[in-house]
Amino acid sequence: MAKKFEIRNSTAEFLIFTVADKEQGVEVLYKDESIWATQKVIATLFDVDRTVVTKHLKNIFDTCELDKEVVCAKIAHTTEHGAIDGKTQTKEVQYYNLDAIISVGYRVNSIRATQFRQWCTYVLRQFAIRGYVIDKKRMENGSFIGEDYFEHLLAEVREIRLSERRFYQKLTDIYATAIDYNRDAPTTRLFFKKVQNKMHYAV
Repeated sequence: MAKKFEIRNSTAEFLIFTVADKEQGVEVLYKDESIWATQKVIATLFDVDRTVVTKHLKNIFDTCELDKEVVCAKIAHTTEHGAIDGKTQTKEVQYYNLDAIISVGYRVNSIRATQFRQWCTYVLRQFAIRGYVIDKKRMENGSFIGEDYFEHLLAEVREIRLSERRFYQKLTDIYATAIDYNRDAPTTRLFFKKVQNKMHYAV
């Protein structure tokens, strides 16, 4: 069975916030780099009846918005046997990943679901404007950061820097084709200084 964690994923971080007023926290699973929850847990997250979640999930799959084979998984739970002391029993429970949770959140009509949609809109807007979203809680907590997480992050930064150098070189080549090109001229130096500053700011 997948390991059990607190919700510390970028999107799921908001979900734990929405149920902070509850006496008992919500148990989820972290598996295959995603958050997984049962229909009961999803209903608790959005403060609706479980039948509402069932209805929306059925519509999501019927309209092929999501592939049921991808976003659903049956995970075995081992518990104590209710009738026989010292014995255990295993039961498969249906779980839904974060994609399914988000899709339900966009369909549910409740205050908590509205807050969830507002949060998703905020995250998407930040990504559209800045090109990235950093989950500070996730970085500080480290629960969902694998051993090679920072290596991947550094590799992406290096790739950005490499693209920057390529662009800068092409710009230099184009600029050099000008008839009156002078690499030591004040206007030339000023131009490339401004280009570098803008590129560094963007990165």
